[in-house]
Amino acid sequence: MIRFKDATLSYRAGNLLGRFCFRAFGRLEVAGAECVPHFGPLIVVSNHLSLNDPPLLVAAIPRPLFFIGKKELFWNPITRFFMRSFHVSPFNRSAAGIDAMRVLMQNLERDRAVVIFPEGTRSPDYTMQKGMLGVVYLAMKSQAPILPVAVTGTEKFPLWRIPFPFRRMKASIGPPFTLPVIEGKPSKEVMSSLLDMVMGRIADQLPSEYRGVYGGNTVREPAKQTV
Repeated sequence: MIRFKDATLSYRAGNLLGRFCFRAFGRLEVAGAECVPHFGPLIVVSNHLSLNDPPLLVAAIPRPLFFIGKKELFWNPITRFFMRSFHVSPFNRSAAGIDAMRVLMQNLERDRAVVIFPEGTRSPDYTMQKGMLGVVYLAMKSQAPILPVAVTGTEKFPLWRIPFPFRRMKASIGPPFTLPVIEGKPSKEVMSSLLDMVMGRIADQLPSEYRGVYGGNTVREPAKQTV
């Protein structure tokens, strides 16, 4: 079994390699890197265009990131090694989200930065789809700040070409924020409004043609900025 120290070394090597390849063989632009908190629990939320998004986030965000992946990705020792090396933890998709929430909370309790794609899957037309409420539950339960990140350009090349993308890519990082504290059990309307705030912060960082269902006026105000 791979040790955490070994995984950390592999992650750092992958981070350096990704940054080199994306800049030497592609045109990676990172905007807002100064917005990333250096310490403490953090929920990184992003739109999801392709399988190239996680490597781009690893290269763009200047602190270790922790992901979750369906347990089927860990089916053999080779894929399990690479998943573990890049801080991907398995979860059971048949557990109605409970298993994924448990893994994410454990990482946040260790002051780690976790990554969530609130749309739940890759967008079929590369525009933002309706988000899922899991990110709101996680943010309310953990009270961790949320870091909105918008990625563009990752949909323009296949995963096997990740070392040599030869494409323009961008990661736009917005200011971190926290959701307001809600007393009692929030209604469906309140939860939906909170989700719109999260998704709206991602949409704010995107060109208009990528915003999809969040291209209109989305409620953002009740969210609290963090410093």
